[in-house]
Amino acid sequence: MKKGFDNKKYVKIQSEKIKERFQLFDKLYLEVGGKLFDDSHAARILPGFKNDVKISMFQELKDDLEIIFCINAGDIEKNKTRGEYGITYDQETLSLINKSKKLGFSVNSVVITLYKNQVSVDKFINKLNRNGIKTYIHTATKGYPTDVCTIVSDEGYGANPYIETTKPLILVNAPGPGSGKLATCLSQIYHETKRGVNAGYAKFETFPVWNLPLRHPVNLAYEAATADLKDVNMIDPFHLEKYGVQAVNYNRDIETFPILKSILDRVYKRDIYYSPTDMGVNMVGFCIINDDVVEDACKKEIIRRYYNELNNYKIGLCDEDTYKNIKLLMNELKIDESYLDVIKPALDKKKKEGDIPVVAMKVGRKIFTGKQTELLSAAGSVVLNAIKYLSKIPDDIDMLSPTILEPILDLKKNMGIGDRLNLNEVLIALSICSVTNSFAAKAIASLPKLKGCEAHATYILTGNDKQALKDLKINVTCESEFLDD
Repeated sequence: MKKGFDNKKYVKIQSEKIKERFQLFDKLYLEVGGKLFDDSHAARILPGFKNDVKISMFQELKDDLEIIFCINAGDIEKNKTRGEYGITYDQETLSLINKSKKLGFSVNSVVITLYKNQVSVDKFINKLNRNGIKTYIHTATKGYPTDVCTIVSDEGYGANPYIETTKPLILVNAPGPGSGKLATCLSQIYHETKRGVNAGYAKFETFPVWNLPLRHPVNLAYEAATADLKDVNMIDPFHLEKYGVQAVNYNRDIETFPILKSILDRVYKRDIYYSPTDMGVNMVGFCIINDDVVEDACKKEIIRRYYNELNNYKIGLCDEDTYKNIKLLMNELKIDESYLDVIKPALDKKKKEGDIPVVAMKVGRKIFTGKQTELLSAAGSVVLNAIKYLSKIPDDIDMLSPTILEPILDLKKNMGIGDRLNLNEVLIALSICSVTNSFAAKAIASLPKLKGCEAHATYILTGNDKQALKDLKINVTCESEFLDD
């Protein structure tokens, strides 16, 4: 894979920027946007960016930091789900806590924001408490957003409980957008200021990239990724007016900045930030080393997002405008679905086979197809074909023993859970066969080489096949057609 991003440089200058900011205060509340552990979006559009770079970088600072996680009570009540993981926000919060603790980070607490006495939320709080995790409850801030005097008072932010912290750097993270990170930071700053602590606020969000052009593919890929939130990139007018420099931000931050600035000015009794861009510490734009490679990766990601939202529309998870807005981004970049070169082979193979479900996958420069058979799902077929090629195993060699497959198939039929093996079952069967079959062992060893490969299904992937392809780190797109069988 050609690199377009210098990860080593990024770690160095990003760490320095964060240290520079928190050294200005006795205590810094750093709102961390996006994913703390697995920033797969950044890794896909910035080849060379390591998806665990954020947490790796914070590990260098972990003696000086602790973490607060926020979750919106309404998201718990609605069972809001992280689409890429298929788990609810409350489950993701617990996962984030467990991962942080395993890496030696100090997890301070969980803040439940916009609490309204929901029964499901009370159950979640009990679960946290039983696991020794401190919880704090924040309700809607009185006076927000217009009455700044009330907001910055004991009736507003002062009505929230004060969270005791001991480190100079406090990361405030959440399982997804709209979780109340900013309000939590501001509430804490109000309490800290009353206690005579010089506490600051800053924002660490990777996208959009403030020092790239407004319509750069990296920033357009961010718009595609947040199409369901209706985010739009804009030139930061406050930054332009103050400094005469164009900087990119997005509509929600720009729209709320006048309110935020009024609140911060009232807390500090002086100007701290003159623009939403001032609040950020993001240095990712300084680490792109090959713009052509990055632009190509961004175009592919936008098409993936288009297919994903088209599928979400088909199954009722988003509105029509979501995928149509991404299509407009594709038009702006003068690309269509054919830019992903696995799509046409998949559709051609399906047509040739008489509408049988097909998955195409690109490994290196070679494209493989796999069709649904009486024995295997299309995803199972294509992965077997790909790892045979990677392992240099002749086509006529059978890696799956009938003595292993027959009992699995009989069990599935008897339980009424299908009559062919999905990808996960194929890999389990292959692992069993590898004990006595050296070819199967060789094929299993080549599975990590599928990471980052492109694949396209002629139907909406669901269940085990979808999850298994994700676990293999394969970039998958799907036609918005339901599988009959």
